[in-house]
Amino acid sequence: MTRRRESASVEIFPKQNMASKYAEVINKLRTTFKHGITKSLEYRKQQLKALYRLCKDNEEVLVRAMKEDLNKPKFESVVCEIEFIRNDIRGMLINLEKWASPEYTSKHVVLMFDSTFIHREPFGLVLIIGAWNYPLQLTLSPLVGAIAAGNVAVIKPSELSPATARVLEDLLPLYLDQNSYALINGGVPETTELLKEQYDYIFYTGCPSVGKIIRNAANKHLTPITLELGGKSPLYLDKRVNIEIACRRILWGKFINAGQTCVAPDYILCSEETQEEFIHMASKILSEFFGENPQNSSDLARIVNKKHFQRICNLITNSTVVVGGDFVEEECYISPTILKDVKISDPVMEEEIFGPVLPIVPVKDVDEAISIINSKERPLSLYLFSTKDEVIKKFLNSTSSGSFCVNDTVVHLSVDTLPFGGIGNSGMGRYHGKYSFDTFSHLKAVLKRNFNPVLEQLGSLRYPPYTDQKMNKLMMLLKKRRNPFPYGTPYVIVFVLGIITAVVIRFILI
Repeated sequence: MTRRRESASVEIFPKQNMASKYAEVINKLRTTFKHGITKSLEYRKQQLKALYRLCKDNEEVLVRAMKEDLNKPKFESVVCEIEFIRNDIRGMLINLEKWASPEYTSKHVVLMFDSTFIHREPFGLVLIIGAWNYPLQLTLSPLVGAIAAGNVAVIKPSELSPATARVLEDLLPLYLDQNSYALINGGVPETTELLKEQYDYIFYTGCPSVGKIIRNAANKHLTPITLELGGKSPLYLDKRVNIEIACRRILWGKFINAGQTCVAPDYILCSEETQEEFIHMASKILSEFFGENPQNSSDLARIVNKKHFQRICNLITNSTVVVGGDFVEEECYISPTILKDVKISDPVMEEEIFGPVLPIVPVKDVDEAISIINSKERPLSLYLFSTKDEVIKKFLNSTSSGSFCVNDTVVHLSVDTLPFGGIGNSGMGRYHGKYSFDTFSHLKAVLKRNFNPVLEQLGSLRYPPYTDQKMNKLMMLLKKRRNPFPYGTPYVIVFVLGIITAVVIRFILI
């Protein structure tokens, strides 16, 4: 399954042929969709199971690819990427029949015996642009939702994780229907050319600056879009929490994948006293995690490339390093680093760090922490470590963020009954679990009426000639009010009336 095919499903074309070849691929996918092939639930299940087999059959190949791209530990590759996708697929297969079924809704009196429901239908052709930091999860997880909802898709992995992109280019055509799903590799020119085409939905994961470009391209055709972006996710560490447990959870969430996680805590806000306690404990715990020399640890990833390595190094110039601070450019290695007494005006606080550097900003109290958080763009996640209900409630109601996690970091992403997505500069839209299915589905409103003469008499109030009496009666019938009857009452009434009618007829005949 790992051999390199002579001809990929979609080649990287010379620039002059790029537009025509992409148009050819897209036309093929649209033809498949027009024929209704992907709308079949059985077909969707078959493709999801095939994608599951891809992840199961090629686990070691995928682990090696992510090791090559990011020096990602096997544990992180399996748990945070491969098994994440497999679990995503399991959930879709378990729930697909239910989620794809009509969702019946409540209605007013005039439509009491009619049907109103939401019908979920696929958008059509979807463009999925993945990210390099979790090159498997952030490429295939949206694809799981797109397949489950019945779409066809163009998949564009990130060129900054080339080994994983090549493996996906080899493997996807061996498992998925090439008439429905096409993977295109390449860099900025290829992505730019792809964005010139018209899609029915675009799903992008990456940074806000590129997200704006993607949205501008989508606007040309009024294409709906999901942007999973990022930003500086703050963490407030309250007094009198269990500092050891808190420290372990914070350090794990920060330094997994060498800090290259969109929801990693970007900086800590706490009192000066708590800052000292945290630094003391963090030094010991990091030694437990990665040993005395983290560079030799097999459990620490590397920065994706030298450009990002240098960017991170520049951010912490003139900062006070209290833990770590070691750099090896040849390896793109940055040790887990903690900075103390950081000011809001420092360079490290001006942009998302996206690396293994954790600044601590001392604050006087909860109000100052909230003020700092609210002075910046709304983050993808906000973290709070506190045992005080009043503090938790205050943060929940006084801040805005894509998600809010109390007394842990990152693990809220594992709960697929929660929506994952940003707000404002950190993104728009949401996915995971049913939210993925709904993201890639158009929710069509459906009203199915019958020709009941009694209800038609009520409905005839809408017909001309108009009178005040008709208007007043119609407003009374349409007035929004609490429903005193449980859902399904009209059907129960019809059933009971049917029984009564049958009994009466039988009595008359006897």
